[in-house]
Amino acid sequence: MRFLEIIGGWINRYFSHEEAIYLVLMLVVGFLVLFLLGGVLAPILTGLVLAFLLQGVVRRLINWHVPEWAAVYLTFTLFVGAMATFLVFVVPLVWQQLRAMMGALPEVMVRIREIGRDLSERFPDLITQQQIDQWIASATNEVGSLSGTALETLVANLPSLVALLIYAILVPISVFFFLKDRARMTAWFLSLLPRQRPMLRQVGDEMNTQLANYVRGKAVEILIVGSVTFVTFSVLGLNYSALLGLIVGLSVLIPFIGAAVVTVPVALVGIIQFGWSWDLAWVLAAYGLIQALDGNVLVPLLFSEANDLHPITIILAVLVFGGLWGFWGIFFAIPLATLVKAIYNAWPRPSDLRALDLAESSARDDAGTDGAPPAAPPAEQRGG
Repeated sequence: MRFLEIIGGWINRYFSHEEAIYLVLMLVVGFLVLFLLGGVLAPILTGLVLAFLLQGVVRRLINWHVPEWAAVYLTFTLFVGAMATFLVFVVPLVWQQLRAMMGALPEVMVRIREIGRDLSERFPDLITQQQIDQWIASATNEVGSLSGTALETLVANLPSLVALLIYAILVPISVFFFLKDRARMTAWFLSLLPRQRPMLRQVGDEMNTQLANYVRGKAVEILIVGSVTFVTFSVLGLNYSALLGLIVGLSVLIPFIGAAVVTVPVALVGIIQFGWSWDLAWVLAAYGLIQALDGNVLVPLLFSEANDLHPITIILAVLVFGGLWGFWGIFFAIPLATLVKAIYNAWPRPSDLRALDLAESSARDDAGTDGAPPAAPPAEQRGG
């Protein structure tokens, strides 16, 4: 009984206000929808994310005195053109280089064996030829089974071709209507909430700022880092420059970890192609310069609103939300962690609830006093 009293007292302290109940219900429903129906609703959710990204373009055109309907249609046209350009030019190039890399894997293993022998001759105390042979044998077995695994995966995922067709149809339609009817959808959603919602408004305002800053900034960062990496590697003559540029661009989604992990394929391709030469040094120096400019110039410029999250919190958010929702979980890991922080900061404490209840009671008393007729004077004042 004592335990139940403690639980009941805790619930009364922190869930006694209407807004707290609304917020908990919204979080629970949203989590269940994403967890249970995330795969089914993926095209609609993708359209929602892309529409949110494009809303800044619509707003900028409106600020330039373009009518709202024209800004929506122009933004949607630019979006369709950009997607078509990406599918026609970028995807085939990346796919071609990926197939070329898969076909060159046996030669790559031979080259790695030669590099390993060279290292064992230079540093016999650190690494032996026997260790090199064991590593190469293990890697060769993995490469030998890779083609079969890839074929099995392709056969197993043949229905995904239908899913791609569904994406190609539903995502643009969703983007268009989310852009066109944003105000109407927002008004309908707000009509479901209580009229007095200071806590929900605080959380919503903070998250809108953080999401707008993070999502649009991250999309621009991926585009800039990926494009600059592709151009730089192409100028330096590095193989698979488009594939590596795409990987490096996407690596910025995972703070701290992405840059460290993607360094391995870049260095490996450079070593296999150029060996221990000045060309390899130029490639690694250029890659290091890109990472330095991204972390010290581009990120502070794009992300003007700091999330103020500890690095351990960011890593935990990436691991947890990435494990739950895959790519989109990684993409939105920092905003979701910021949402948790915003809810914690805005959640009404017992003292806040008492002050809010007093303010509402005072407001009701003032409204009742203003609307009531004046009180009659005392009897001794009415008589002669």
